[in-house]
Amino acid sequence: MTKFEQIKGFLFDLDGVIANTSAYHSIAWHQLADKLGVTWSDELANNLKGVGRMNSLNLILKYGNKENEYTEEQKEAFAKEKNDNYLKLLDHLDKSEILPGMEDFIKDLSDHHYLISLASSSKNSPMVLEKLDLAKYFDAKVDPATLKHGKPDPEIYTRAAEVLNLKPEECIGVEDASAGVKSINGSGAISLGIGDPRILNEADLNFKDTSEVTLTNIKRAMDMDLLEKAGVESK
Repeated sequence: MTKFEQIKGFLFDLDGVIANTSAYHSIAWHQLADKLGVTWSDELANNLKGVGRMNSLNLILKYGNKENEYTEEQKEAFAKEKNDNYLKLLDHLDKSEILPGMEDFIKDLSDHHYLISLASSSKNSPMVLEKLDLAKYFDAKVDPATLKHGKPDPEIYTRAAEVLNLKPEECIGVEDASAGVKSINGSGAISLGIGDPRILNEADLNFKDTSEVTLTNIKRAMDMDLLEKAGVESK
């Protein structure tokens, strides 16, 4: 594993990592699933985390065995309807929706001269960052409209490092979804998963919630991992 001292950049997902907006996505998708006659469940909600808009719609349709019932034009209309509902839910978004500790963490990264980029599948993420008053800390953002593949494909995290003029190996990617962790791992960056370690078991580093995410804790976790690996190799 890369040493902590080699890290130069951090690559962030947004929903469920920086802010509580993932709950708004779930509400909007739930509304659409109900309209389409697809039974909503926690399993379906979890499978949509970190996944782009059209891929999420296709997952919902597949879940309800309806993937062949609609034309591409109809699917585009459903995706737009979901997004319109999501944007209405965001009307009153403010800094209170920032997850515990994340504003201080992002400020700390900036103060220590780490480069920061956004690797969100959501086309609305720049607007959300502005509403949260966090956009000023980000050196670059990946435009999801320019991507050919969604998570878990590594393209978005490869690009997130590239827009900072860094190698993925010099970066830590921060995610709360298994698809996102797979994406980070595929890019070659260090993956930091926030959430249940049983779900995010492929993450290089894991913290149960955002309040634990600090530079000190990340350094400690990376140092411990290197020591553990060195101990295994020396046996």
